[in-house]
Amino acid sequence: MRLAWRELVRRPSRFIVAGGALTLLVILLLVLGGLLDGLTAASTGAYRSLGVEAIVYSGESRASLLRSRIGPEERAQVAGVPGVLAVHGIGVALVAGWGPRAAEPVDLAVLGYGAPTAAVPSPPEPGTGFADRTLAEEGLRVGDTVEVGPARVPVRIVGWVDGTRYLAQPGLWVAEATWRQVLATARPDAVLSPGVWQALLVQGRGDPAELAARIDRSVRGVLALTLDEAISRLPGVEAQRTTFLQIIGVTVVVVGLVVALFFALVVLERVGMLGMLKALGASGWQLAGALVFQAVMVAGGALVVGGIASVGLALAAPAGIPLELYPSRLVTTAVAVLAAATLGSALSFRRVARIDPASAVGGGG
Repeated sequence: MRLAWRELVRRPSRFIVAGGALTLLVILLLVLGGLLDGLTAASTGAYRSLGVEAIVYSGESRASLLRSRIGPEERAQVAGVPGVLAVHGIGVALVAGWGPRAAEPVDLAVLGYGAPTAAVPSPPEPGTGFADRTLAEEGLRVGDTVEVGPARVPVRIVGWVDGTRYLAQPGLWVAEATWRQVLATARPDAVLSPGVWQALLVQGRGDPAELAARIDRSVRGVLALTLDEAISRLPGVEAQRTTFLQIIGVTVVVVGLVVALFFALVVLERVGMLGMLKALGASGWQLAGALVFQAVMVAGGALVVGGIASVGLALAAPAGIPLELYPSRLVTTAVAVLAAATLGSALSFRRVARIDPASAVGGGG
């Protein structure tokens, strides 16, 4: 190990090519992961802010909030299921809004709700609402009145909430009466009768999956999902996640191949030196361990440089690019890169084990 470390310190130029390639791959991995996390947050933030055990849709809605309709009778039945503690309604209207200083309209997800969520306070007074903080980037401020929908329904912003976007549109959380007014003017064909919501938010005790299954069995004509299941079935979320993860997986494989190719060449270069070390008593495992050590150190340096560069890119990215670098993404990328580097260097073990000390140093055939 000491020889491996000394070589890294005294001859760093030997490892620059591999380190540079790995640094670029680390940046690519982090940017891809950051885009995935940013896009996911933009699509699912409103659901993640709910803090409930289950969401109940109408059975024929295919878990679409816009298509679902739940009436008072189903709500009463859901409330009577064992394990259910509270049931509240929720609905959404996707419309445009006009602020007092905005030259262009902004897309809004107007969410009507009946009780406070994990991230949103109790429903405000009719005609007012809590706005997702991303709307501040559009020039809106607390106290501003936003004209919502084709009928320009006025909604005054009374506070900010964080991380509540729905399908990439900033959330505007309003009372039931305001939401019904916006929905009726924006989509007259989708007007709901009093007491009818698009979905029900269920707070309960016990395992969420068991609670959702119990609701499904007890109430006919509804579809109950856990919060995680409902999030995964939002339009485009699962397909988006699968696509990005496949690209990230291929990139991790490329990391392993780069390390494998580099250290295969290193072993070929050092046949004589490795043979001499074997002749002096070094075991094949010790030499293989030195290769792994160097691979991990090179990958670690690439992670540091690539991580710093990626954070800089995230900070410099325009507001319209959903690039979010969370600590968890940095950790999972580091684990994946180090694992790939270790496996890649391991492909040279057999070549190291087959080196004959006598032939390597010219002592015989």
